[in-house]
Amino acid sequence: MNMQEIKAIAQQRGVKAGSLKKAELVRAIQRGEGNEECFATGRSATCEQSACLWKGDCN
Repeated sequence: MNMQEIKAIAQQRGVKAGSLKKAELVRAIQRGEGNEECFATGRSATCEQSACLWKGDCN
C-alpha cells in the first residue's frame, strides 16, 4: 500500500498524517482503532491477525 492510500485511510479514521513516516502512520491508525501498534516491528512471522489490513506490507 502506498503513502497516498494510507493517508486516505488515516483521514477517514480521523488520524492526522502530518509528516509521519509510513510505519509511524500505520501504527497511529492501529492505535486509533484500538488495535495493537505492531506494524513493522518484526513480529509479522508470529502475528495471528489474519484479517489485518496491513498484513501484506508488514515485516
